[in-house]
Amino acid sequence: MATTKKRSSPRKTIKSKSTKSLKSFKLSKETIPFSSFRITEQTIYWSILLVYVLVLALWILNIQLETLKIIDGINT
Repeated sequence: MATTKKRSSPRKTIKSKSTKSLKSFKLSKETIPFSSFRITEQTIYWSILLVYVLVLALWILNIQLETLKIIDGINT
């Protein structure tokens, strides 16, 4: 059987000087209400992206409808 060795000296704990200066956390007051609406640069970027995606989706839908019309014309 394997035997384990015990440590002859206990581990030393290191106390740092910064632990004394720590204070408890306090919640700060909200400066801007969460449900408020403001137009920012990010709002404009997301709006442009939304318009781009919608136009792209409508373009793809139009191509699909034209393709279906051509297939219906071939089948009749």
